[in-house]
Amino acid sequence: MHDSYELNESVRKAVVNYSDSLVKIAFAYLKNVADAEEVAQDVFLAYLQKSPAFESGEHEKAWLIRTTINKCKNTLKTGWFKSRNPIPDNLSYLPKEENMVLQAVLTIDKKYRIPIHLHYYEGYSLEEIADILHTKPATVGTWLARGRNQLKGVLGGDL
Repeated sequence: MHDSYELNESVRKAVVNYSDSLVKIAFAYLKNVADAEEVAQDVFLAYLQKSPAFESGEHEKAWLIRTTINKCKNTLKTGWFKSRNPIPDNLSYLPKEENMVLQAVLTIDKKYRIPIHLHYYEGYSLEEIADILHTKPATVGTWLARGRNQLKGVLGGDL
């Protein structure tokens, strides 16, 4: 258990180090920046409330990502979220090619979108993604291959 100062400092460092990643992961699920930012805030609030003890920085990051994914899944299950038609936010600030790829990633099945994001945008290995998503590395490899195939179909080219 942390004392109050240590906990606040741990959460502050986590916000600085992981906010961008968590918002991007949530965006990959929810396709809306405001919803993604809200989920990230909820994750850091859960960190403050639960004050989990971590073995390492990687363990902390994995907990944050897993919590983000779970909160996104819960958000997607709510009647309010299902009733609206989330349209991806304007991504025109990105370089044209990156914008096209990200838009394509957002169109593929969610089951493949998250492993693709974690692998290509966050740099996780198949084993690390399997641990985060509580599945086998071979399953992650299958999801990545299927996701790449879906992306090829959307982009009409080779990846």
